[in-house]
Amino acid sequence: MENQTDSLVFLLLGLSSHPQLQIWLFLIFSIVFLITLSGNVTIILIIRMDPSLSAPMYYFLSHLSFVDICYSTDVVPKMLMNFLMKEKTISFTDCVIQMFFSLLLSVTEVFLLSAMAYDRYTAVCHPLHYIMIMNKAICSYLVLGAWLMGLLFATINTVPTFGLQFCGLHEINHFSCELPPLLKASCSDTFLNNWILLSSVLVFGLGSFLPTLVSYIHIITNLIVVGLLYTTGMSQYMKPNSISSITLDELFSIQYSILTPMLNPIIYSLKNKEVKRAIRRIFTKR
Repeated sequence: MENQTDSLVFLLLGLSSHPQLQIWLFLIFSIVFLITLSGNVTIILIIRMDPSLSAPMYYFLSHLSFVDICYSTDVVPKMLMNFLMKEKTISFTDCVIQMFFSLLLSVTEVFLLSAMAYDRYTAVCHPLHYIMIMNKAICSYLVLGAWLMGLLFATINTVPTFGLQFCGLHEINHFSCELPPLLKASCSDTFLNNWILLSSVLVFGLGSFLPTLVSYIHIITNLIVVGLLYTTGMSQYMKPNSISSITLDELFSIQYSILTPMLNPIIYSLKNKEVKRAIRRIFTKR
């Protein structure tokens, strides 16, 4: 049985097959996507335009907003397109590319959240040494490290998928290409793929979550968002196949790949007093 991945095409079953419901879903997720883009672009522009927002926290926030824009753009446009199309197909190459960037951006985001947690911890617990500790070089290294962790995680989980074989109905029971649904669609032995996925999620997840938890333990609003991101993301990738629920999988995916990028600007930036002042200053000048 040959694995002709070059010409392989998958059918994405999506959230619903009912035409009327798909129109409503298209409208809802279009609004969410526009809010996500406008909110995160606004945060990046405000931080770049206002000199008072030069603290490390805002440096991390601008990178978080950039990641959220990329993450949402990786998932939502294809999903919106499929709501309006009869043939909801995606090639194997496009599927792997979408999956790679989804893995890359999700892990980059959680390590950026860890960097932000360390920044807040340093500001609260070591205020006298804060400027010396959180200098530009350290901030740059933390952001670079987050991207490298995301790249490593995405690479070690994506490369083994090129050895998978697919037979029968090439259907992915999901609205986007993610690794667990892709593995379920394969007729190969996916033990190694699942083992790599489980091990990497455990290592990368705990490696980023524990510092975040320790730093954010007294900051309830931030901890809620971080908790939602980790619990939905890790439960999606770590739960056994025996308790798999397609609806539950899709709800988890919507939470961490679509709703979280929309909520991050509100939780981390738009509720911030300095950001509000910066917005007022910018619009007052105009």
